[in-house]
Amino acid sequence: MVVESEGIAVPRMSDLVALRHAARHLSLFPRQQALAAGSGNYRSAFRGRGMDFDEVRPYQPGDDIRTIDWRVTARTTRPHTKVFREERERPVLIAVDLRGPMFFGSWRLKSMVAAEIAATLAWAGLNANDRVGGMIFSPHKQCDLRSRRSHHNVLRFLQGLGEACADLLDAPQDGPGMAEIFESVRRAASPGSSVVIVSDFHDLSHEAEKQLFPVARHCDLNFAWVRDPLEIELPPPGVYAVSDGQTTQRLDTRDTRLREVFQQQQRRQQQHLEAVASRLGAGLMRFSTRDAVQSELARHYSSKGVRRS
Repeated sequence: MVVESEGIAVPRMSDLVALRHAARHLSLFPRQQALAAGSGNYRSAFRGRGMDFDEVRPYQPGDDIRTIDWRVTARTTRPHTKVFREERERPVLIAVDLRGPMFFGSWRLKSMVAAEIAATLAWAGLNANDRVGGMIFSPHKQCDLRSRRSHHNVLRFLQGLGEACADLLDAPQDGPGMAEIFESVRRAASPGSSVVIVSDFHDLSHEAEKQLFPVARHCDLNFAWVRDPLEIELPPPGVYAVSDGQTTQRLDTRDTRLREVFQQQQRRQQQHLEAVASRLGAGLMRFSTRDAVQSELARHYSSKGVRRS
C-alpha cells in the first residue's frame, strides 16, 4: 500500500474500522417489515433461517394444534403449546466494484466512497449479529470472503478493500465485465441473504441483468450507485485539465452540442439503472463523491423506522 496516498486514493484501515460507530443505527433487514409475530395469510418479509423456538406456554383458543408440546401436556395434564419467534440472523453479502472506472472523482474518488459504503454495511451486519461476507472485484483479481459472524472476517474484508484501492494506483483498468460480476454474485448469494452491490454500473447490460433475477427472487437485493458530479453534469463552459495521475488531457466544455449529448447519455444511464432496479424489485441508493455517505445509508437503512426505497 502506498503510504503517501492513504486517505486520498487508498482508505486508511483506521478510518474503515472507525465506521463501526456510524453503523450502529443501521439495520439491514428488508424494506417491508413483518406486522406481527403471529401467523397469517401473508409471509413475513424476514428472510432468515426460519422460526426459532422461544418458550412453552398454556394452550389458548386459536393456537395451531400442530405446535402443541405433547410432553409438557402429558406431564402437566393441561395442553401447552410451543411459541416461536422469527429468527432474523442471516447472511449479508457485500459486492464491491473497484475496477478502473471507479478510480475517478472531482471531490473524492468513487473507489474511496465505495470502500466507505461497504465497510459501514459490513459493520452494520456484524452489529445485527448477522454473518457478513464480501466480494471485491478489482482489475486483476477477485477477493471472496465467505459469510461469517466474525469481527476478524470483517477486518479481512476491510483490508481487501484497501488493497484493491491501492492496486488502482498502478492498474486503473476495467477488469471483469458487469455480467461476470453479477454471475459471481449469483453463485455466491445463498437464499435469504441481504445482498448489496456497490458500483457505478457504467457497463450495466441486459446480459448482466439476467444474472440477478435468481438473486432478487430469493434475497433482499440493493444497489449502491456511486457517481461523481462531473458524471452527472459537465462543469461550466471552459477548458479544464483532466489527469489520471500519469497523463493529462484537456476537456473543452464550451461546445453546446457536446453538453447536450452528454446530458442525454446521463439521462439514459439513469433511466436504465432505475428500470433494472424496478424490474428486479431492488432498492436503489444514490451516492455522490461530494456528499456524506452516512446520510444516504441512514435514509435507506434507518433502524428507527421502516426503510425507504
